[in-house]
Parts: sequence; structure tokens; C-alpha cells
Amino acid sequence: MKAQTPLKFNSVSELHKALGLPKPLHPLVSLVNYADIKLPDEEIPKLMVLGFYKVSYKFNFTGRIRYGQGYYDFNEGGLCFYSPNQTIASAEDGIDYSGYTLLFHPDFIRQHPLAGKMKNFGFFSYAANEGLFISDKERQTITSVFENIRQELEHAIDEFSQDVVVSHIEVLLNYSSRFYKRQFITRKAINHDLLANMEQLFNSYFDQDDSLNKGLPTVEYLAGKLNMSPRYLSDMLRSLTGQNAQQHIHEKLIEKAKEYLAATPLSVSEIAFHLGFEHSQSFNKLFKRKTNLTPGEYKQSLN
Repeated sequence: MKAQTPLKFNSVSELHKALGLPKPLHPLVSLVNYADIKLPDEEIPKLMVLGFYKVSYKFNFTGRIRYGQGYYDFNEGGLCFYSPNQTIASAEDGIDYSGYTLLFHPDFIRQHPLAGKMKNFGFFSYAANEGLFISDKERQTITSVFENIRQELEHAIDEFSQDVVVSHIEVLLNYSSRFYKRQFITRKAINHDLLANMEQLFNSYFDQDDSLNKGLPTVEYLAGKLNMSPRYLSDMLRSLTGQNAQQHIHEKLIEKAKEYLAATPLSVSEIAFHLGFEHSQSFNKLFKRKTNLTPGEYKQSLN
């Protein structure tokens, strides 16, 4: 089957037109109630690439959403976040849900401090199956923020309008950060299973000498094996352990290096090679930074 080419929408107005909606009240930002989309399912684009941010808030939703080649249940409803130029797949035909989608162009926030903070909201890099599932109380909070945005967009535009809407968007994103933190904590049992699986991945990576063929283990490698996005994996680990995925990789490398130094006759250069380093100097630098000793000094301390 031939792969479907995503439709590209560079402006909020273009997407409104494609969905059969009136022109947005503001050319750079819009809040769409899904109930207002009257197009038949077969006329709604199945794959889209947007030139702007999208925050999708769905509830009373029963169906599946596609991310990459997979489909994921999203029965409980919640929020998904999409950054510009990310491919978005619509729900399958015949699926009903309620909710809103917030669309805002990078130009809308470019002159505001929020523009510089967007990189801190890592959930814009999460996969669709890593959406934010919210409690009833949290749903009330999120709904009130969307309602504030709606009211402001319907207010006559004045010199305060953009600042007020941007402030509401930032409140929405800050609440989302808080609720994701709660989600990491309340799913601690599941996430600790992931920690155990990650430990097994590390062990098999070195035991099977993957490091000799693939080099150092990467965050992308671990995330792929765990069926997670790299950013979600790092944020989850930071929430549980205080260290991100790259820091966990470094800790494991040091642990394995100490094993080699203590139990094998391998030279420092050979150990660096076995761990996947291209240059022993990089290994020496990491080991020194983590232990305050060079590999040679550590080996001598064992005698």
C-alpha cells in the first residue's frame, strides 16, 4: 500500500478552511470546539503537518490514534501536544469525542518570554500514546483555562488581547507540566518496571557486545526498545530518580568500566573500546568527571 502523504498547513486559517470552519477570530491563534467540525469523516485530512503548535484536549473519547506505524488506545481522554512540523494523524473514522483544540503560531508568542520557555515543555516532543491523562479535578482546571482563552478570543481585540491570551496559554502549559509530574508519580509502579527493563537492556547491550558494533548506547536506542519517545523517557527518569536518560547511561558506563578495571587485564584503551567509545580520551574524561579519578588511578586504588 502506498504511503499517504501528509497535507501541510502553514497557517491557522488554512486549517480552518480545510475543516470547513469559519475564519479564525485571530489569524495566529484559534480555539476550536470539535463539535463545530461538521465535515464527514472521509473529508477530514488523515495525516497533517502543521506549521504551528497544537494542544488537543479530548474527552468522552473512544477510539484509537495513530503515531508512526502504531495505534494506541486513548479511551480515558486527556491532552496531546504537537509542535510545528510534526506529523499528526486523525482518529479513525466513526469515532466520536468531545473537546477542544488550541492552535497557535510561533509568531503569536515570538515577542513574549513564553517563546524562550517552549523548549522547557518537553511534552511537545512526546508520542501520542504518552498523552496526559487527567483526573476529574484536573479536568475542571484545564476546562476553565480553555474557557478563559475562548472568552478572550471572542472579546474585541485591543492592545491587551495578545498579552492576555499568551498568559493563558502559559498557564495551560504550566498546569500541564504539573499534571505530567503527577502522572509520573502515580504511575510509579509501572515506571519502576520500565527501570528494571532498562537495566536489562543495559546488561544485554554490553553482554552481547553490541557496544563493539553500535558504539555507545544512546537515549534513542533505549527509548526505541522501551517503546517510548526519548524526551518522555528522560522526563520520566528525572521525575523518578533525579537523573535524565543520558545521565543514567553515563552511570551505567562508569559501573561497567569499574567492573572491567577490577576484574580483567584489559588496558584503559581496550576498556574504552569495549564500552563503545571511539576515543579513549573521551572515556578518561567521563570517568574522571564522575569519580574524581582517572581509570588508571582507580585501578591502582584497588591494589
